[in-house]
Amino acid sequence: MTATPLEQDSTAIIYRPAIITTRDLRKVYRTGFWMNKHIASLKGCTLSIQKGETFGLLGPNGAGKTTLLKLLLGIIRPSQGEAKLMGKPAGDRAVKAKIGYLPENPYFYDYLTGWEFLSYTAGLFGLSRSVQRQRLPELLDLVGLARSVAIKKQLRQYSKGMLQRIGMAQALINDPEIVFLDEPMSGLDPTGRYQVREIIMSLKQQGKTIFFNSHVLSDVELICDRIAILDQGELVCVGTLDELINVPQQYFVKGRLGSLDVLQKWIADLSFQDGYWQGHLKGDLFDFTASVRLMNAQIVSFHLARPTLEEFFMQQIRQRREISPK
Repeated sequence: MTATPLEQDSTAIIYRPAIITTRDLRKVYRTGFWMNKHIASLKGCTLSIQKGETFGLLGPNGAGKTTLLKLLLGIIRPSQGEAKLMGKPAGDRAVKAKIGYLPENPYFYDYLTGWEFLSYTAGLFGLSRSVQRQRLPELLDLVGLARSVAIKKQLRQYSKGMLQRIGMAQALINDPEIVFLDEPMSGLDPTGRYQVREIIMSLKQQGKTIFFNSHVLSDVELICDRIAILDQGELVCVGTLDELINVPQQYFVKGRLGSLDVLQKWIADLSFQDGYWQGHLKGDLFDFTASVRLMNAQIVSFHLARPTLEEFFMQQIRQRREISPK
């Protein structure tokens, strides 16, 4: 299994192993009446994802995200290149026993209860009845689904949010090392999105590797260690938000009281609202805080100002469309 530099100092480099790797991965579909047309859904994708990392894959509809996910899961075969999970080829039976998967539009057996469905899934992984009696209640607690509801209510009576919770539970039934989630926030209201986000954060704390597609960029920004943007089958960029949104550090500051003349020297685009002033800091934050104390002002809040992930994403897609419109 390959390794990736994690941290470096003057004496040593600490490595964390790569648990998912792809090299020049490509998938071409044949279409048309005579099957003589070729559509490249994925073009030469090379990735390395570290063990314990939460990795977000972004892209517009038709970008190839689900194709990449299916290749990693071994559901489809690549036309070219290779994909490995835990050092073994994607689709390896031993690897499949250690991964969990929640598809975007999962199919459930409508007339089973949630408990019966999870029990059935556990049986597919060979979990004994004694293990199931312990595992199922733990999963229901984790995903926030009442045991009484899971035991008595058939899946056809579940709301979208409840189905997403039971789907998440089945993805975790085997205590997987890698969890694949395809649009886990799809169709959920803000409360449901928050709950799914909390589940992902809980898995992250347990050291699970999480790979997921999502269109909800604000959630990706909060959750992910690194992201990749895929467009028209090609990787546009990969990295942390700090690496990708590489802008000079600038603080947005909000406060009250103080001297107008001094504030104008320190704050660009200075504005006032409801007794508070605000704007972007032009100089050093520590020097500014010293000036604030001298003029008897107060800082209410400050944070690094940079483009949001959504703004960065749209910028990247627009640039590609301008360079190579299709």
